[in-house]
Amino acid sequence: MAGYEHELAQIVADLNRAAQASREAAPNTTGSLDELLAQAARRNASDIILIAGAPPVLRVNGALSPSSGAPLSGDDTRALLLSLLAPAHGQELNKNKSVDLCFTRPGVGRFRANIHYQRGTLAASIRLLPERIPTLESLHLPATLRRFAEARQGLILVTGPTGCGKSSTLAALLDLINTTRHDHIVTIEDPVEYVHANRASIIEQIEVGHDTPDFASSVRSILRQTPDVILVGEMRDQETMGTVLTIAETGHLVLSALHTNDTSQAVSRILDSFPAGNQPQIRQQLSLSLLAVIAQQLVPGEGGKRYPAVEVMAATSGVRSLIRKGDDHQLYSAIATGRSAGMMTMEQSLVEMVRKGTITADTALAHCFRPEDLKRYLQQ
Repeated sequence: MAGYEHELAQIVADLNRAAQASREAAPNTTGSLDELLAQAARRNASDIILIAGAPPVLRVNGALSPSSGAPLSGDDTRALLLSLLAPAHGQELNKNKSVDLCFTRPGVGRFRANIHYQRGTLAASIRLLPERIPTLESLHLPATLRRFAEARQGLILVTGPTGCGKSSTLAALLDLINTTRHDHIVTIEDPVEYVHANRASIIEQIEVGHDTPDFASSVRSILRQTPDVILVGEMRDQETMGTVLTIAETGHLVLSALHTNDTSQAVSRILDSFPAGNQPQIRQQLSLSLLAVIAQQLVPGEGGKRYPAVEVMAATSGVRSLIRKGDDHQLYSAIATGRSAGMMTMEQSLVEMVRKGTITADTALAHCFRPEDLKRYLQQ
């Protein structure tokens, strides 16, 4: 144990010396990083990408745009990024070669960063987080999602690719609960992105790596905290998924995220995480606990802005029966014919956006999953 502690202390000391050396070699790096963050905020960028060999790159309305400045060297990226690392972050970076963290710059905003290695040099993707917690209306999400935040128990999943706004949607739903209900809300996040204040509800936010070692252990013990509503930032492993399903069955409202393209894939993603022998039981649990799956993607629209196209699967009795029986291939048809229950397919959502003038038909076609269905809907 003493040897391990000595080795850990040596790693931290090495990182601190490297950070100090980098700052001495480039004394204005902290200022340069702050200037870059401020520039990204002024341009309403969603992300900053820092890679050795290229100038800092901003993502504005989904498109990459080089910022002002010369290409960064490996020493430049190291100096810029090590200034963000607390000793615990440095230890994780050294161990896993990647670390996630959030930080704040007064007067500029709050940021989420993934710092990692590429080609032997430090690199990063930094996400700008809105200062205010968004609402469903400000995110241009369907008003029908509000009713899911009124539920007292069940599982709400938000799915989609990286950068599609899952965290913002979850934050908006959680804020709606926080302002309209008198509940005890507990979140488990890696890292904490949106900071929620106590409103009508009381809210605790647990950060993985800081307040708890991992998602699984925190989810296992969370019921001892007597929560009414639980947010699990992401279901990453079999143990977390299984525990979340059990919690959602036992009178709690649980919100979480998955990386799948559409709603029916979310069902398959959960089932495929378990051995074949356990899948019938998981199907039963999922059919009982699931409340809704919301799949989204951001689509370029008028004025250069991006808007969410949203597929919604509500757990009606028919949907629950399909999941329980293993008829997942019929879920899409159930969604397409379930408009009265607040459901819609991705193609139906895209067609609505075309008819409102938010996006063009060509854009809708480029972002749909089933082109023939989209074309048929457009002709109706």
